[in-house]
Amino acid sequence: MPKKDSSIPSSDSVAAEAFETREAVCGQAIEWRRDFHRHPELLFDVDRTATRVADLLRGFGCDEVTTGIGRSGVVAVIRGRTAPTSRTIGIRADMDALPILEETGLPYASAVPGHMHACGHDGHMAILLGAVKHLTATRPFAGTLVAIFQPAEEGGGGAKVMVEEGLFERFGIEEVYALHNMPGMEVGTFAISDGVMLAASDRFDIKILGKGGHAAQPHETIDPILVANHVVGALHSIVSRSVDPIDPVVLSVTSIHAGDAYNVIPSEVVLKGTVRTLSDTSRDKVESRVGDLVTSVAKAFGAEAEFDYRRGYPPTVNHPVQAGILGDAAARVNGEVAVRRNRPPTMGAEDFSYMLKARPGAFIFMGNGMTAPLHNHKYDFNDEALPYGIALWVELVTRERT
Repeated sequence: MPKKDSSIPSSDSVAAEAFETREAVCGQAIEWRRDFHRHPELLFDVDRTATRVADLLRGFGCDEVTTGIGRSGVVAVIRGRTAPTSRTIGIRADMDALPILEETGLPYASAVPGHMHACGHDGHMAILLGAVKHLTATRPFAGTLVAIFQPAEEGGGGAKVMVEEGLFERFGIEEVYALHNMPGMEVGTFAISDGVMLAASDRFDIKILGKGGHAAQPHETIDPILVANHVVGALHSIVSRSVDPIDPVVLSVTSIHAGDAYNVIPSEVVLKGTVRTLSDTSRDKVESRVGDLVTSVAKAFGAEAEFDYRRGYPPTVNHPVQAGILGDAAARVNGEVAVRRNRPPTMGAEDFSYMLKARPGAFIFMGNGMTAPLHNHKYDFNDEALPYGIALWVELVTRERT
């Protein structure tokens, strides 16, 4: 199994540079990471974080540092010294935290009540900063690296905003890459596929409008709670009876609100939920079926229904060539045994999907060890993973590709 000690197994000069990066930069990366962790910010409101990132990038000697891309994003340009080419790649790190009350008890725990880096974006930033610092000092690569620090991944679609504001055209980015830490995977390991990595994420709101009344006289009402129960059952039948069973779909009703008394049948019920799909075909089918079923079930009971179906992030789909390139870089960091190249998709979602729709690229998972899960109040990014992430980006940028 992959090692957790201070060495990165490899045999060539590029890997040696990655090793040096680990030794020289890791301590600083831990300090940056914990500083970000202590000062979490949400969505696009990442002023302190973005300012800190931009100041560090300028201190590293990047050729260009631009702020305000995608409202509060930061972009740095680093040009290589060796055999100049027109090749320009982008690497993205997300910056925003989550509205969660941290309960880790760590000395660097969030100083902002109700805000927490519970998804590891603090670690993602520290990794990219560490790689940029090394690459800016040594520039042992051809072409140009564009380091992208993106706001609002957690539901705000910051990647979409950056793409719409001309990120790729403005900086001439031809390929784009990103990583995400994954609890439950051993530190030093990676997982990738040459196709779908994550699902599309959609949301729905449903309101069942009935006729309220006394609970002792249900025959004089149109009970929306009864209707809602049948609606929930009908919605769950979509997955088992309306979509291809080899094309995974998750539909979850996650909230039901109705009434406030023991002896009163309310006049309305509000339901909320989410749909996760891996293909456009299933996504279209589920959206259509939700509307049909909600309307028809309510009508059958004499009730009315209102529904709102909102599409969120599209599926995150790796491009095969770039997935191979990124997988090879991971293998050079810690050996082929440390890289799973056929990882099945997960039904979570990522707005890096918008970048992959705009340019060829790939997204990879990196082991975070046996930590608390993502989006959990006891989660913390594992600092032992930082050197592997830094080495991954150094390998990706420095290795000549055909």
